[in-house]
Amino acid sequence: MSKWILGGIVVVALIAAMSGVGTYNALVALDQGVQAQWAQVENVYQRRADLIPNLVETVKGAAAFETDTFTAVTEARSKVGQINAGDLANNPEAFARFQQAQDGLSSALSRLMVVVEKYPDLKATQNFRDLQAQLEGTENRIAVERKRFNETAQAFNTKRMSFPTVIIAGFFGSRFNEKPYFKAQAGAERAPAVRF
Repeated sequence: MSKWILGGIVVVALIAAMSGVGTYNALVALDQGVQAQWAQVENVYQRRADLIPNLVETVKGAAAFETDTFTAVTEARSKVGQINAGDLANNPEAFARFQQAQDGLSSALSRLMVVVEKYPDLKATQNFRDLQAQLEGTENRIAVERKRFNETAQAFNTKRMSFPTVIIAGFFGSRFNEKPYFKAQAGAERAPAVRF
């Protein structure tokens, strides 16, 4: 009789261990998906950062006295470059700082585009049109990659917070922390005011 009880305990322990290994492996796969998607987000942000100096130099030639705007764009780009992008997908505070720096850069670029509106000759040059098209395409890519990142973070967070995975994830400390999401820029819920 005691052999049957011992055998039952061993079988239950093996099933529990196999379930734990399967859950761990699923978390690792989802975590790697989040990391890969984060790398893609960084890739498109880097593309934008690489385009900005060319855009600024092109606009500077036509609007030399708009130095405040150029300084704001340059400083915002510098702030983005100062953020250590090491493990942002696992660090909500660093992720928020990164997003805030990127939002500042987006705002500065918007101001630069307002300056461009004052110079119709600039908008007509091929270099500027090419750079503007590339920047617009990059902004669209950023939106798509941020959406994809949020989807992979959601898949990870859903699995991580489900029972019994939440218990197993807890055994590994910060290895499987909940992933942060990209959020809308402050004030995005209000429609922009259009004045003629």
